[in-house]
Amino acid sequence: MSFKFMEQNISLPQVTFNDWNNSMASTWCESCGNRPLLMAIKQAFVALQMEPHNTLIVYGVGCAGNTCSWVNTYGVHGLHGRTLPVATGAKLVNPKLTVIAEGGDGDAYGIGLAHFIHSARRNIDITYIVHNNQIYGLTTGQASPTTEKGVSSKSTPCGVIERPINPLALALSSDATYIARGYAGDVAHLKDLILGGISHRGFALIDVFQPCITFNKRNTYDWFKERMYKLDLTDTSSPNYHNVSDKQGAFQKALLWGSKIPIGLFFKEDRLTYHDELDQLGGYNDAVVDHIIADIGINKTLQKFR
Repeated sequence: MSFKFMEQNISLPQVTFNDWNNSMASTWCESCGNRPLLMAIKQAFVALQMEPHNTLIVYGVGCAGNTCSWVNTYGVHGLHGRTLPVATGAKLVNPKLTVIAEGGDGDAYGIGLAHFIHSARRNIDITYIVHNNQIYGLTTGQASPTTEKGVSSKSTPCGVIERPINPLALALSSDATYIARGYAGDVAHLKDLILGGISHRGFALIDVFQPCITFNKRNTYDWFKERMYKLDLTDTSSPNYHNVSDKQGAFQKALLWGSKIPIGLFFKEDRLTYHDELDQLGGYNDAVVDHIIADIGINKTLQKFR
């Protein structure tokens, strides 16, 4: 697909899956959960008819960050844990961009944890997709913030003694406005969650169970299949029914772990974004570089402080 006529008032061809591909071959392990996860992301892009030239993906460090090499769009492969500050800056200066951040569980919930909390409470209009394999994969198998208590790893040979972070409960307490959990083994369901997160106006978290077949021998595809069930958002008579506007109910579902682990959309709320309430940008939907500033003065601002 060619975008050379994108500035002209003509109809462009439909965006296809191939428009998001490039010629680079993946270096992920065979059967790695990142492979179907990337498939779900690209399927969501196509379903939304997103345009590569109007999309930015910011990546952290780790196996998840390597996705940068295999998506045909603008990308920033940033510092470990710093995906959200970069994504925030990009979205604020160019709100027309569809901005997505991707990181692993160590990236998002370890070194990047403070950025995660503050981005959520600010309701920045970006989508955060976390590849949660409950281990540090690229550095060959150390315990991460989401590794289960008692699990033995290279960094915890006697077993993890800390309790794991609960990403969904943390997002709820931080006032994120779209909170979902998906599973890399169910591409169709995960695609719909990602599609919903991108379409949502505000901070969207999609935490994805992404099995690491090489270094996490506990949380395998079979382990998840035995425990997972999908939240039912429509049938009120179903035992799995869940009201996504019920925050307390979302907390209860987020805390479930063990023999029953729910996946799906946990919470959704519509409220003003950070961009909406920022005086400098309020009312503008164009990139900052396109703002007309010739007639802007600072007298009204100065009077507030006199």
